[in-house]
Amino acid sequence: MRIWIRTASVVACGALAAWLTLSIPDTAQAQAPAGAKGKGGGKGFAQDPRAQIRTYHFEGTNEDLPYSLYVSSKVKKDQKAPLVVTLHGLGAPQTIMMGKTAIDLAEEAGYILVAPMGYNTGGWYGSPVGAGPGRGKGKGAPDAAPGTPNGPPNAAPNAATAAPDAAAKGPGGAAKGKGFGGFGGGNQPANLRELSEKDTMNVIAMVRKEFKVDDKRIYIMGHSMGGAGALYLGSKYPHMFAAVAAEAPAAFWQTRKETLQPMKDAKVPVMIVHGDIDEVVPVTNTHAWVDDMKELKMKYEFIEQPGITHGPVIESGLKPIYEFFAKHKK
Repeated sequence: MRIWIRTASVVACGALAAWLTLSIPDTAQAQAPAGAKGKGGGKGFAQDPRAQIRTYHFEGTNEDLPYSLYVSSKVKKDQKAPLVVTLHGLGAPQTIMMGKTAIDLAEEAGYILVAPMGYNTGGWYGSPVGAGPGRGKGKGAPDAAPGTPNGPPNAAPNAATAAPDAAAKGPGGAAKGKGFGGFGGGNQPANLRELSEKDTMNVIAMVRKEFKVDDKRIYIMGHSMGGAGALYLGSKYPHMFAAVAAEAPAAFWQTRKETLQPMKDAKVPVMIVHGDIDEVVPVTNTHAWVDDMKELKMKYEFIEQPGITHGPVIESGLKPIYEFFAKHKK
């Protein structure tokens, strides 16, 4: 049975890699805006001009990494503001999560919206699917101390990797070609998972330091690979997030209940939005997550959108997710 599960995961991973580029909405494909290079690399995905592209120095590998930021005009210096962290999918830079619909919703609700790169376009934000050996430099993300606002009582277990090895030399660069997972092709460091998670947590920490963020209203969401990352980080840092959401999450690992349990214990609600004709990540994979959430008696919502494929759910899932976030706080 274990062999069958692993084989099924690899098949699913291969399907995602093969169809990812075709599944991205045409309206989202464009040359990267000025300043969008770096780990995004080469051809990018245009973000709404109201959002900023920033960089910071990542000490772990002595590199400059990009992230995108939008601050609603309703955010006031003397008032706490809610924060939404949004994670991109495999093969696309962070700019794809900062489209017009996302910015409009963030503006209307008074959110700070931030999109980390996650080290590169195939980093997986630390989630189990993104484990692939290689060689590289850099330090991993340390676990936050138990009992702290950022620290979980228990870190989510590391499930077995769901894809073949992808050994590569050199520092982590932008994912190239149609490789999958920790993977992504090109030069990938051995600790890509840790670097991806650390970059994400660094960006969150910087935003919390720069702005007066409402610690009771910090949310995380993501699409595809980013959806898997949102579930993983929501599990590892359940005391940080008020709610977690995923669009067509490419969360193929089998230890679903172990991932969900910390969120249940911390009373973190979860929403998943998935198109019923997703050609990349089968909606049946999400059904398995929903079944486990139901069995664990978690607070969750699941929306299966008719006639929606993998790419378009990036935008079609936003309105229900923002409505979901508005209903929850710590």
